[in-house]
Amino acid sequence: MIKFTVKVMLAKREMTQKELSERTGVRPPTVSAICTGSAKHIPVDVLNKFCSVLQCQPADLMEYIEE
Repeated sequence: MIKFTVKVMLAKREMTQKELSERTGVRPPTVSAICTGSAKHIPVDVLNKFCSVLQCQPADLMEYIEE
């Protein structure tokens, strides 16, 4: 199972979901769905925007957990 750790990165950067949405242009409900793990898919361009704003690698935003 893939677990998203965007909330962790936001906390490290002292940034809110709203700020991330504003800085990336990604809709707030999409940011929220990714942060809560309820997103069904994440476009590569969204990951690219998150990584650019949060100054991180895609692997910093998610982790694999064996079920």
